[in-house]
Amino acid sequence: MKVDLGGDLEKIRTEAKKEIESAKSLKELEELRVRYLGKKGEITSVLRGLALLADDVRPVIGNLVNSVRAELESSLNQKVLKIKGSELENSLKSESLDVTLPGKSRKTGTKHPLRTTLDAMKEIFVGMGFSVVSGPEIEWDVYNFDMLNIPKNHLARNESDTFFITDDLILRTQTSSVQARHMQLHKPPIRIISPGKVYRVDEIDSTHSPMFHQVEGLVVDKGVTMGNLKHTLETFFERFYGREIRIRFRPHNFQFTEPSAEVDISCFVCGGEGCRTCKNEGWIEALGCGMVHANVLSMCGIDPVEYSGFAFGFGLERIAMQKFEIDSLRLFFENDVRFLEQF
Repeated sequence: MKVDLGGDLEKIRTEAKKEIESAKSLKELEELRVRYLGKKGEITSVLRGLALLADDVRPVIGNLVNSVRAELESSLNQKVLKIKGSELENSLKSESLDVTLPGKSRKTGTKHPLRTTLDAMKEIFVGMGFSVVSGPEIEWDVYNFDMLNIPKNHLARNESDTFFITDDLILRTQTSSVQARHMQLHKPPIRIISPGKVYRVDEIDSTHSPMFHQVEGLVVDKGVTMGNLKHTLETFFERFYGREIRIRFRPHNFQFTEPSAEVDISCFVCGGEGCRTCKNEGWIEALGCGMVHANVLSMCGIDPVEYSGFAFGFGLERIAMQKFEIDSLRLFFENDVRFLEQF
């Protein structure tokens, strides 16, 4: 390859500098660098042709090539700095901060009152040696009813009370189904609580909802008595409300416990004297409980002669309404920020 001193190299230098000067972006400059100075660029092509030159001409052309390369590299670097400076200036102009404008505050969210209540209950029961277990919300009726000693003709198994998906599959009406599942898979001693959503056919009003939450508890071991149940509930309420709480049992009927009871607690506001919270009765209905029915233990594979147990069930919404003095259950699910911000 023969190179004309006033020809090819001068043409390359002139064209390259002209294109570098007219480049508008760093991307264009990089493309020019590759085109003229890259491994397959025009300057490199000239260098490869030096071997074809005469010995006395080769050093002269080599020096000229190096001079043109250095000049183009300098032009490229200067243009890069110029474009970067221009971009920075434009950025500062477009992204300038007006310190006189009010700041943008980000509000920090808080726990929902139901979550706050549930976390407090979990903490107390775990501290008493209970484990927290869960189960499916879509449940087989055998776990929701049969294994809890609820017969086929019981009113709870009607479509007017229970959401049926198929003849055998339902939306669970109680988290007691979790207890049945757990007793099948674990041998005593058992000490668990099972919080979760449950579903029943109810019209929405201030005290009812087709979806609500339960926190149910179960203890199974040798020698478990009604006295153990009473002491467990007293301990829970005293820790939950931070003061001494009296409780009383009223006889009731649950299919899965025998004997069964409704539990009232002395009003945590007035201490039993009578006030607006307890409707001047001094007592507040709190939950249902009882000793686990022998049939339930047997169906779950536990010998009712050797073992006994107790169970209890809280309505989470009811406990939260009592704790925070909320007068309508609907407030928990309406997502009204004015209500939620109070917590």
